[in-house]
Amino acid sequence: MNRMAGVSRPAKTFTPKQGQYLAYIHLYTRLHRRPPAEADMQQYFRVSPPSVHQMVLTLEREGFIKRQPRAPRSIELLVDPKLLPELL
Repeated sequence: MNRMAGVSRPAKTFTPKQGQYLAYIHLYTRLHRRPPAEADMQQYFRVSPPSVHQMVLTLEREGFIKRQPRAPRSIELLVDPKLLPELL
């Protein structure tokens, strides 16, 4: 019998850069009552559209966010906000 059954493993940890994106998504959603568009993140972080898109795909693949296919502003945070870093 597996003694570890029912014991949750620690959640995946995110990199400092991923943490900043997650914190931004959380705060933007709280302030505007809707998730940010990739263009909002591009403007805030001063990066290219492909950079933001790649980060969104990475965050989704790692299980930190969830999105609806082909639906704008559909990012849903799957991380406890208490675990997020302060947005710089």
